[in-house]
Amino acid sequence: MISCAARAAIAIAVGMAAVGTAVAQSPPPQSSAAQPSSFDDNATLRAIPDGPGKPMAELQGLDKVTARTRRFNAPVGESTTFGTLAITVGDCLVNTPDAPPESAAYLTIVDHKPGQPEQKLFAGWMFASTPSLSALDDGVYDVRVLACTREQASSPSKSR
Repeated sequence: MISCAARAAIAIAVGMAAVGTAVAQSPPPQSSAAQPSSFDDNATLRAIPDGPGKPMAELQGLDKVTARTRRFNAPVGESTTFGTLAITVGDCLVNTPDAPPESAAYLTIVDHKPGQPEQKLFAGWMFASTPSLSALDDGVYDVRVLACTREQASSPSKSR
C-alpha cells in the first residue's frame, strides 16, 4: 500500500499533469519515505475512504471491432480481463470532498492476443475527468476510468 505522504506527492503530480502527459506516465511511488508536511496540506487526491468491500476502479471498455461497450469493476491490485486485455489497477485515488469530483487510477494494460507474444499497451495514470490526457492508444480497444469506489457487498437473499 502507498503511504498518505506518497499519495499527497501523487496529488501534486496530478495537479501538474495539465502541463504535459509525462507526469501522467510516471509509475506510482513504491517507497514510504517521509515527505514534508506541506504536501499533506495541499493534496486533494487521496485513497478511497475506508469502508466495507475492496477498493475498485470502475472502468468502461470499448471494443472497436464490435462497437460494444462494457462497464466493469477492476479490484485494486488484481488483474481483470476485457477481451484480450489484462488490466491491472495499481492504485485508485479520489478527490477530497471539498474539491471538484475526480478519480485517478494507475493502470497497466497488457494485450494477450492468441498466437502472439504479450504486448504492454499502457502503463500510467488515467483520469476520469480528462480521459484524453492519458489514454490507451490501441486500434481495437479503448479503456477509460469512470470512478474509484469500494465493492458493494451484496447481501444474500433471505427466503421465508
